[in-house]
Amino acid sequence: MADTTGTSGTGTTIPDSRPRKSSWKYIGPGIVVAATGVGAGDLVATLVAGSNFGYTLLWAAVLGCLVKISLAEAAGRWHLATGRTLFDGWASLGRWTTWFFVVYVVIWGFVYGAAAMSSSALPLQALWPDLFPADWSIKPWAIICGLVGLVFVWFNKYEVFEKVMTVLVGVMFVVTVYLAVRVTPNLGDAFAGLLPVLPDEKDSILNTLGLIGGVGGTITLAAYGYWVNAKGWTNTSWMKVMRLDNRVAYITTGVFVVAMLFVGAELLHASHTSIASGDKGLLDLTKILQAEYGTATAKLFLVGFFATSFTSLIGVWHGVSLMFADFVERYRSERVTGEEVARGDREKGWPFRAYLLWLTFPPIVLLFQGQPFRLVILYGVLGAAFMPFLALTLVWLLNSRRVPTEWRNGWLSNGMLVVAGLLFVVLCVKQIWDQPWADFF
Repeated sequence: MADTTGTSGTGTTIPDSRPRKSSWKYIGPGIVVAATGVGAGDLVATLVAGSNFGYTLLWAAVLGCLVKISLAEAAGRWHLATGRTLFDGWASLGRWTTWFFVVYVVIWGFVYGAAAMSSSALPLQALWPDLFPADWSIKPWAIICGLVGLVFVWFNKYEVFEKVMTVLVGVMFVVTVYLAVRVTPNLGDAFAGLLPVLPDEKDSILNTLGLIGGVGGTITLAAYGYWVNAKGWTNTSWMKVMRLDNRVAYITTGVFVVAMLFVGAELLHASHTSIASGDKGLLDLTKILQAEYGTATAKLFLVGFFATSFTSLIGVWHGVSLMFADFVERYRSERVTGEEVARGDREKGWPFRAYLLWLTFPPIVLLFQGQPFRLVILYGVLGAAFMPFLALTLVWLLNSRRVPTEWRNGWLSNGMLVVAGLLFVVLCVKQIWDQPWADFF
């Protein structure tokens, strides 16, 4: 809950608006957004970049973290400067934002639920391959992961959720840093990789843009403001704390990204070894690690793989459900506030729990029937469109009269958000272009 200093003459609680001193003891939402944003697919993308280009694109990975810092800071600043939620801000821009959000969370949540459960199941199946019959594949583990995520988020409020996420991030951190040290990176080449140079290969520009925009770039960036409020930070007195927390988030993300790029550069690039795309690429890496460093290292990596996947699962189960609950509340009343999120009542309300159920049970059907082709294409298009939507609407909102003058965008924030918006527009167009539309109709 937010701190207070007393009451007014009418008995209304007056929030304490004195600036809080930045302190590590407050860190929390940043850890959550870092853990949720970096999934198994992101680690594979970084591994592949290291495998294909060595250390050449290290600068792009670092730049990507800076871009995400600007986006998450802007989302958090909106919540604290206005006392309103991000969805309330979107709704003020017109009905089109509401329609986009609703279609997005319904289709995206349906497909993502199956993907998140499958990703969490892969390392468990690899750790205990004989626990279920081979012809069942990963389905039992996937269902267990989905149900555990559902029960955990259903019965726990933000405080417990944050503590568990912090523990899992610790596991991710230990595993990725251990691997980066174990492969003995060439620090001279790594420092050289901080110079902005493009690989001399076909599609190098698009590959570079994809690395900058891909890792940690999901709807969870928008959820950051909701986690800030859930922590009890509801006004501008928490602005310095939020900014420190946000930097910690993407420094943590940067460590994950750089560590896996080191692994890709040293373990895969040097030996010209390729791995599968998507989450299964991490299983390929497990086999390589076992051959190079033994079973113990391979199993430790699988534990880190699970922590990476499961934090993304429960992070989305919690954060996007909060956003959906906010959407419902926005149409029950004229305006919704961060104070309402901070009270924690929404985590027990039916809209929050209804979306939790939507993320869990309908996607289980997809585990058995396969993902519908047309739905997967729409999922890809909407997912590609969300990040430019987020970046450009934040530019719009944070330069408007909706925000007190003191907290509007400066030149640096505008520059970073515009660059992020243009970057994601390019990636969105490419992803839409690459979809197999001929088979869609």
